[in-house]
Amino acid sequence: MSEKEKMIRGEVYNAADPKLVLERAKANRICARYNKKALNEINMRSRRMRKLLHTEGNFWIKPPFYCDYGYNIYLGKNVLINYDCVFLDVCPIKIGEHTLIGPGTHIYTAMHALDAKEREQDVEFGKPVTIGRNVWIGGHCTILPGITIGDNTVIGAGSVVTKNMPANVIAAGNPCRIIRENK
Repeated sequence: MSEKEKMIRGEVYNAADPKLVLERAKANRICARYNKKALNEINMRSRRMRKLLHTEGNFWIKPPFYCDYGYNIYLGKNVLINYDCVFLDVCPIKIGEHTLIGPGTHIYTAMHALDAKEREQDVEFGKPVTIGRNVWIGGHCTILPGITIGDNTVIGAGSVVTKNMPANVIAAGNPCRIIRENK
C-alpha cells in the first residue's frame, strides 16, 4: 500500500514520502495563485479550485484559503467557505450542500501521536471529518479530527468542536456543547 493510500485510510503513514511532498506543493501553488486574484474573478477562481477539490455544484471560497492536498475535500452544492479558512485534509473532509463555514475556521484531520517517543518517530495519521447538509459554522471555529456534525446544526462562533454533534442542534463553546435543539 502506498503512503498516500495509508494516509487517506487514516493509518500511520510517512508524511515525508516524496509523492506526498509533491502533492502538498501542488496544492500550495494552486492555493497561492487563487489567494492572489481579485475577488471579482469568480469564474477563474472556481475553475482553479475545481482542479483541487471535489464538488457537486456551485461553491464559494473567499481567499485566503489553505489546504494540505485538496483532493480529500468534498463539497456539496452551494457551499460557502468564508475568508481565511484552513483545511488540513490528510483524510477526507466532506461538507454537505447548503453549508456555511465562517471566516477563520480551521478543520483538521491530521493527527500526531500523543506519546512523546512515538512523536520522535514522526508518527502521523488522520481521522476524517464529516459536516452535514445545511450546517452553519460560525467564524473562528476549530473542528478537530474525526468529528461528525449532523444536518441543520449551528456551531457558534469561536467554538472548538471536540465531540460529534447531532443533527438539528445549536451548539457553542470551548469545548463545544449543545445549547438547545434547532427547530
